[in-house]
Amino acid sequence: MAGKVQKDFIHAKGVSIGIYTEDFQNEYLSLTDIARYKSDDPAAVIQNWMRGRDVLEFLGLWESLHNPQFKPLEFEEFRNQAGANAFTMSPKKWIDGTNAIGIVSKSGRYGGTFAHSDIAFEFASWISAEFKLYIIKDYKRLKYDESSRLSLSWNLNREVAKLNYRIHTDAIKDNLLPPALTPIQIACTYASEADMLNVALFGMTAKQWTESHPDLSGNIRDHATLQQLLVLANMESYNAILIGQNLAQPERMKLLRELAVQQLNTLEKMNGDILPKLTK
Repeated sequence: MAGKVQKDFIHAKGVSIGIYTEDFQNEYLSLTDIARYKSDDPAAVIQNWMRGRDVLEFLGLWESLHNPQFKPLEFEEFRNQAGANAFTMSPKKWIDGTNAIGIVSKSGRYGGTFAHSDIAFEFASWISAEFKLYIIKDYKRLKYDESSRLSLSWNLNREVAKLNYRIHTDAIKDNLLPPALTPIQIACTYASEADMLNVALFGMTAKQWTESHPDLSGNIRDHATLQQLLVLANMESYNAILIGQNLAQPERMKLLRELAVQQLNTLEKMNGDILPKLTK
């Protein structure tokens, strides 16, 4: 697993449980923290849980559904051994033996054994049904908070972009459109200006984006980042000013691209997020 790590904690019956994601989709909960609810020796608790045949079958099924690199033959060998008195299993043995990704070991201050939320909830059920419900309750609270913040920020920037788009189109109507144009000609002029902004910010026109992403619904701006939407709003306002100054489109294109580069780089320095970098 690679990428930028986002860490957080959820809380259940006085126990803090570490949670992290590296792709902002799959989240991993600390089995080590969950196991501490039952014992001061969490490693032993996890290993004891993993000895069970039913548990191994669940882990194997999860890997089969989510991990193309999973080793089924090695898994079958483990499953055949499960249940014997001499059989032992640990996270390291499982990961090394089957190339598993659902359970991972992390080092450092907040290290330990982590598992995908699907697996972590199964482990919590084995620890205590009551404890699992407390974990799920706070996990849902965390997801709700994240969703609320994201929705508010995204919609705010989207509405700002819409308002600036109105200013932008009014400037086109007042300064670029000669009289007696047909509705089709007017629409084409709007599309040209919108695509100029798309190319300046995204590097492609709306049509090019649609052709490159046939599986995605919506348009190029619906899939923009919060930072890109904010910059787009500023570009629309700036373009309205440039149109009022009677600057030709090629000159405006250059100035708008410079603005996009400057503002995206500034936003990247401010919040540390990885943004698409535009080269001048």
